[in-house]
Amino acid sequence: MVSKRGLMECVADKPEAMNEAIAWYRTVRAADWKSLLDVRNDFPSADRIGHVLVFNLRLNRYRLIVRAAFPIQTLFVKALLTHEESDREEWKKWA
Repeated sequence: MVSKRGLMECVADKPEAMNEAIAWYRTVRAADWKSLLDVRNDFPSADRIGHVLVFNLRLNRYRLIVRAAFPIQTLFVKALLTHEESDREEWKKWA
């Protein structure tokens, strides 16, 4: 499960990523992920750092940071960051 509202809050100030974020959301809602291997079947470039999954959106212009709780099949959208924002590594607090 993933919250569409949480995703929309992250995308609100980056409208150019909206369509791809919605496509990501639809894929995730239909998924039955139990591990990173399952995630990579749908998103081959996804990375896992601790409990955080990092997805590339808009041809790698943005990084979607999501906290994964695989045992309860829940994702918590934390941030949608540009590479510059991501390089500050503040998002690692969720990892």
